[in-house]
Amino acid sequence: MDAQFWDDKYGGSERLFSGDVNGVLATEVADLPPGQALDVGCGEGADALWLARRGWRVTAVDISRVALRRAAAATDTELAERVAWTRGDPTGTPPPEGAFDLVSVQYFPLPHQPDHAALRGLLAAVAPGGTLLVGSHDLADLPPGQDREFDPGDYYRPADIAGLLDEDWTVLVDETRPRTAPPPEGTHHVHDVVLRARRLR
Repeated sequence: MDAQFWDDKYGGSERLFSGDVNGVLATEVADLPPGQALDVGCGEGADALWLARRGWRVTAVDISRVALRRAAAATDTELAERVAWTRGDPTGTPPPEGAFDLVSVQYFPLPHQPDHAALRGLLAAVAPGGTLLVGSHDLADLPPGQDREFDPGDYYRPADIAGLLDEDWTVLVDETRPRTAPPPEGTHHVHDVVLRARRLR
């Protein structure tokens, strides 16, 4: 799933996603004071714009130029200075260490690596006292034997990430729960798997 894959996927429709903030983000971030946020795999920008409206300064990263163009076009003038739309690949270039009060990873397909380099880069980007928030689909919702564009087992699940957190972290939420919004059209995703952790130092 390289840049061309995602450009083609976004380019195949006028809008790929609903334009609404992800329910996991809205639920888990509501009680956090605004600061610096990293939105990993920002897509068409709904999460980043939601954060910006609530006072966050957001670095919104995606590999797709098509998605980023749409996100930028949807940005109100008053929010433009609060969101930096950034083309990048978190699997190859890590974000700056300790720079973000929130690192949000919503339904982002981060592939397993033997050394966990990309994942460790995202973890390192969380500032002391900051929050890591990961939202993912529950694989139990997938119909058995369904043909898929990729193997979900090739990508990190929230439980995998929780297992790599050391004594510098405290896990606040690690659960599967019903989605707060209807599943995306044509899918069976009715549950979210959520990991929320705070970096202690």
